[in-house]
Amino acid sequence: MSTPVIEKVAGRGGLNEFIRFAWEVYRDDPNWVPPLNIDLKEKLNRRKNPFFAHAEMDLFLARRDGRLTGRIAAIVDHNHNAFHNVKVVFFGLYESLNDPETAAALLEAVAAWGKARGMDTLLGPANLTLNDECAFLLEGFDSPPVIMMPYNPRYYLDLMEGCGLAKAKDLYAFIGAKDHKPVPKVQEIVDKLRCDGRFTVRPLTRKTLRQDGEKILYIYNNAWEKNWGFHPWTPEEIEHMVGKLKQVADLRIILLAEEKGQPVGFAFALPNLNEVIKKMNGRITPLGIAKYLYYRKKIKGVRALVFGVVKEYQHTGVSYLLYDEFEKRVFGSGYQWGETSWQLEDNDLVNRFCLSVGTRLYKKYRIYGKTIA
Repeated sequence: MSTPVIEKVAGRGGLNEFIRFAWEVYRDDPNWVPPLNIDLKEKLNRRKNPFFAHAEMDLFLARRDGRLTGRIAAIVDHNHNAFHNVKVVFFGLYESLNDPETAAALLEAVAAWGKARGMDTLLGPANLTLNDECAFLLEGFDSPPVIMMPYNPRYYLDLMEGCGLAKAKDLYAFIGAKDHKPVPKVQEIVDKLRCDGRFTVRPLTRKTLRQDGEKILYIYNNAWEKNWGFHPWTPEEIEHMVGKLKQVADLRIILLAEEKGQPVGFAFALPNLNEVIKKMNGRITPLGIAKYLYYRKKIKGVRALVFGVVKEYQHTGVSYLLYDEFEKRVFGSGYQWGETSWQLEDNDLVNRFCLSVGTRLYKKYRIYGKTIA
């Protein structure tokens, strides 16, 4: 068998080949959720995705004896590197057969691409940023991923370690069900804050979505400033996100906490659209649209993507008030369970909070890194 040959993706045909390769990897995996091709193409479109205003990317394919055996993206996010004063090249959108030589060739292609641009560290996967799907699934292979969370074969972990990559950070996902019992101490805090009236919690509305998007941007950039891997959203990125939200969001479960009109925290959840997308096999066809409209009303779960409070209010108890209202609205809207993800493994404050409100740790993910200088 010949050694893998790496080629850079060019043209529409190459992009389609890059996208469709995932179907080869997950052909017999019942838990895989095929991405919508149109969404992935839009994400990779340099004209449509504001991420590319501050980032570079190239896509690569691996072949052995003419057969496609893997794919990878090489990404430099200049905003991330400037914010953290680092020289990181991310790899992302990784898929491959269980072929160590293919894995090594793909990762080396990204490392060489990054070194040519002055980078000294390889990190990933990030698809395309740490605000998107990122990391490899480490524990919890017995169920499908929720919306915007990764899924992969178990052997990816061995391939990464075999290529000399090591753990950079683990991420956690917690899950809670509708029938869990309230924690008495937490309920006392919530009841006191409700009586006090200092904070209000309200859902977003379509009428105020743009103005509320600015408040969410402020909270996010304040609350997560010190977190590993964080870098600020740009106004263009938040506007792009608001545009996407209008298509898929359930505004009943996106909440703002305020004190006298000033934003202090927010809970941002999406219905678990993967329950629907899984049935569409990556394509939006007339039949696929019919399936979407039918199954959209039957979604049972939600994912809390972002839940945070600005730094100066993190010890006031408003996080419990916000979560209590969030939980009431989620389950009151007919959903049966919710995942909160992802959390940093060493963010003890947040992880203890998740456990204190009745959720449990049920999945773990891993980001890998390697010095390439």
